[in-house]
Amino acid sequence: MGLFDDLSRFLEHRLEEFLRNNPHLELEALLEQLREQEQDTLKLIAELQLQEKRSQDDILATATEIQKWHIRIEKAKAANRLDLATAAQEHEASLLRKGNQQWGHMQGVKERVKQAKDLLQKIQVRKQEVQLKAAEAQKVRNQQQAKTQETKTQEPVESTGWWSSAAKVSSSSFDDLEEQFRRLETDDELERLKRQMGK
Repeated sequence: MGLFDDLSRFLEHRLEEFLRNNPHLELEALLEQLREQEQDTLKLIAELQLQEKRSQDDILATATEIQKWHIRIEKAKAANRLDLATAAQEHEASLLRKGNQQWGHMQGVKERVKQAKDLLQKIQVRKQEVQLKAAEAQKVRNQQQAKTQETKTQEPVESTGWWSSAAKVSSSSFDDLEEQFRRLETDDELERLKRQMGK
C-alpha cells in the first residue's frame, strides 16, 4: 500500500503545482463540480416532490377509508349491532394511526424539499461567484496576452549587440529547456515509482 500512497501523494503534489501555475483551470474544475452538484440537487428535489405527492395521495386515500368506516360505525350503532360498531371503531382507530404516520412522513419529506431548495440556492450563488472570478481571471489573462503581444511588436528590429539577441534567445530557450527538464524529471519520478511498484 505504501507505494500506492507514494504515487498518490506524488500525483497530488504535481496536480497542486499544476493548478497553482494554472489557477483558471482550478476555477473551471470548481465550476464543473458546482454544475454537477446543481444537477444532483435538482434531481433530488424532483424525487422528493414526487414522494410528497404520493404521500398526499396516500393521506387522501386513508381519509376516504376513515370516512367510510365512520359511516359504518353509525350504521352499526343504529342497527343496535354493538359488536360490529366496536370492531369498526377499532378499525377506524388503526386507520387514524396510519393517517398520522403518513402525515408525519409527508411533513418529513416537505422539510427535506425545503432543505434541498435552500442547498440549491446556495450552490447557485456560489456558482455565480465562481463564474465571476473565472471571467475576471480570463480578462486578466487576455490583458496579459495583449501586453505580451504589444511588447513583442514594439521591440526594435535591429539588434543592439550580440548580448541583446542572446538574452532574447536564452530567455525563450531557457523556458523550453525548463519545460523539457520538468518533463524529464516527471518521467524519471514516474519510472522510479513504477520500478518500486514492480518489486
